[in-house]
Amino acid sequence: MSAAHTPLTPSQFRAATAAVMMTILLAALDQTIVSVAVPTIARQLGGFEWMAWVISGYLIACTVVTPLYGRLSDLVGRRRVMTIAILIFLTASIACALAQTLPQLVLARVVQGIGGGGLIATAQSVIADVVPLRERGRYQSYVSIVWAVASMLGPVIGGVLTEYLSWPWIFWINLPVGLVALVLVHRSLKALPVTPRRARIDGVGALLLLTGLTAMLIPITRVGQGTAWSDAWNLIGWAIAVALLVVFVAQQRRHPQAIVPMALFANRTVVACCALLFICFFNFIAMSVLVPLRLQLVAGYSAADAALRLLPLTLAIPAAAFASGRWLSRTGRVLPMQRLGVMLVPVALAASGFASAGGWAATAALVLLGAGMGLQMPTTLITAQQSVPRDQLGTVTALTSFFRLLGGAIGIAVLSSVALLLLREHLPAGVQGLDAEGLGQLIDASRGGHGAPASDTAFQRVMWLSAAISLLSLWFVARLPDLRLHEARHASPGAAAEL
Repeated sequence: MSAAHTPLTPSQFRAATAAVMMTILLAALDQTIVSVAVPTIARQLGGFEWMAWVISGYLIACTVVTPLYGRLSDLVGRRRVMTIAILIFLTASIACALAQTLPQLVLARVVQGIGGGGLIATAQSVIADVVPLRERGRYQSYVSIVWAVASMLGPVIGGVLTEYLSWPWIFWINLPVGLVALVLVHRSLKALPVTPRRARIDGVGALLLLTGLTAMLIPITRVGQGTAWSDAWNLIGWAIAVALLVVFVAQQRRHPQAIVPMALFANRTVVACCALLFICFFNFIAMSVLVPLRLQLVAGYSAADAALRLLPLTLAIPAAAFASGRWLSRTGRVLPMQRLGVMLVPVALAASGFASAGGWAATAALVLLGAGMGLQMPTTLITAQQSVPRDQLGTVTALTSFFRLLGGAIGIAVLSSVALLLLREHLPAGVQGLDAEGLGQLIDASRGGHGAPASDTAFQRVMWLSAAISLLSLWFVARLPDLRLHEARHASPGAAAEL
């Protein structure tokens, strides 16, 4: 590590790295735990139609506040911002565990998302602060190891807690992990320099974005509940969403410290990276929920067994990300891993549609899918960071996190709504609807060995739709430059911004 790169001593650097890893563990563990437990939560609290909002509510809130965290961390320092994010996250986790209805849980998840939006984005900005560019791939691989641990333990712990204790424990478990992360952040990031500047927060922009995204996703959710796409209220909702988002863009152009800096969109590398991460997480978040749901509704798996069947996906992602980080550290080349990743994803999704739920072919497809996604994640982030001047690192990191979360929020809303719409067309005899009672009947029938093969048609079609959407990544990856980081390391900030 170059002394000119960071003021941290070796011991401070190790402590800061530990703080970052613990923070990422907190965020990753929560995401993987919740995804498997959603069907059980929906059944116990009632309101299966709210299922997508347990995930989407969290992700929408993350999406709105992530750029704010990026801006704030550049202005007032990473340590203070990360501490606030952890405190909000832990307080909301308690509210989630105490929720008595699904709307209450969704509201608590929104607040949790306000805290969660700062965890990964700010942690990755800390890595950019203290790690030289050429070594960043190696440290991103360490992040991948942490994500691997969370990906391995999260679904299993979530499934076991849901199956043998109760679902609130998936939120109570955040408390000890979060408290350790809070102590590490408070102690280890003191040495990071902070240049005091007056922060002007774009509250109007945040409100416009929040209401615009909500107005866009509510009609999509209503379609999953059985209303027609052309329903008058759906059309009104989409019209309001378009109007609000147009005003949001205009607001961003005027505000000196915009949530989403429009100037960055003049950089086509940043645009392509944001689009790639959007598509990647559009599919990843949706599959992390729909694959366990398919296993429970079609193959009769319990929550714990469905979690184990999700491991090929959740472990392949960090394993591939680790491999791509090592490749980058050795060669300095980013593009080959990105190209391979975007080619693997549509093949894997299409194969998942043809494979039977729980079979060996479905497992192999999940491994391939995770590998394709894992190869894209760290390389795309590093490409975006390399394409801007150093004083915009926090902002561009938050922007990529913004599009990751936006993709996840829209992906789970769109694909789960399509899945629910198709499931309603293939319900077995005796199941009248997909309310709490109907969901319980479907799960009980599947666990009793009387699964509904016709219901699997809905999931197969969703997999093929997801594969078609992922093909767009091929076009965006073709627009990325073939970076050589060992050469770019010596380039001026202006030259980097032109990449």
